[in-house]
Amino acid sequence: MITVSICCLSYNHEPYLADAIESFLSQKTDFSFEVLIHDDASTDRSAAIIKEYEEKYPYIIKAMYQTENQYSQGVLVDLVNQARARGKYLAYCEGDDYWTDPTKLQRQVDYMEAHPECSMSVHAASTVSALKKKVLSDVRPSVGDRDLTVEELIEGGGEFVATNSILLAKEKIEPLPEFFHRAVVGDYPLVIYGGLQGAVHYMDRNMSAYRVGVSGSWTQRELATVEKKGAHMQEIARMLDEINEYTDYRYDRSIRVTKERNELHLLLEQGRVAEAKKGKYREQYNQLSLKKIILFRIKHSFPNVARLLKAIRWGVSA
Repeated sequence: MITVSICCLSYNHEPYLADAIESFLSQKTDFSFEVLIHDDASTDRSAAIIKEYEEKYPYIIKAMYQTENQYSQGVLVDLVNQARARGKYLAYCEGDDYWTDPTKLQRQVDYMEAHPECSMSVHAASTVSALKKKVLSDVRPSVGDRDLTVEELIEGGGEFVATNSILLAKEKIEPLPEFFHRAVVGDYPLVIYGGLQGAVHYMDRNMSAYRVGVSGSWTQRELATVEKKGAHMQEIARMLDEINEYTDYRYDRSIRVTKERNELHLLLEQGRVAEAKKGKYREQYNQLSLKKIILFRIKHSFPNVARLLKAIRWGVSA
């Protein structure tokens, strides 16, 4: 019997894929798990690397190889991949990220088994530079273990918890609601829905790494310009409105605050500081640190400098 299905999406992850797969295989558990890898027609050697592991571990690694890129056609590839999951629990990690603690799955499953009211378990993680794995920051929603509230999950945004920290109870989240299927992203609405279906428990233990500065990543493709960020923000706002309706407006304040914060950040990136300082944005603007305000101004007035500073910090070419 399979207890955990590890869902891994891969697209042109050749330099990183072995790290991800090895981190799955290194898990020390007293239960069985499977690794479901979906390769979305990679143009590098990703598929070949996956096949090597699949041949070596045929009872653990189950791969899907697309001949045409599905994501570009609007297909929700994460749902395609996890539809074949046989596990009681689902874990997530993309092919350019990896886990850092061999006890990760065991710890999360033990907690979930002891707390059936829990729909999802998450934990602390690190953001690291793409190739050198230099630790840049921590994704740490709280100090100490505790359950996270739905309000926190909404207001925290898509980066509040690391996607590769998620372990969820499959029966509690299936079938997924319509707002998930229409969403422009998958992890943010998934975490919110997990909170609506049961407790989301946070473990204050760092057990995974999220790479930044990966060439051709979703962030680089979809959020490369202020215009793209604006379009993305509108899609997130639409999704939040649908969640508001779905929950009969129980979280209206959190959704309103989150939408206004996103709008404020976009105004600052566009250099519209006067608008950002007044009206409904005034309170949140006054809460911004001086450092953050300066960074927004650099992004707008000196975009090349902003890119250079980010590249230096991440250890990649500008």
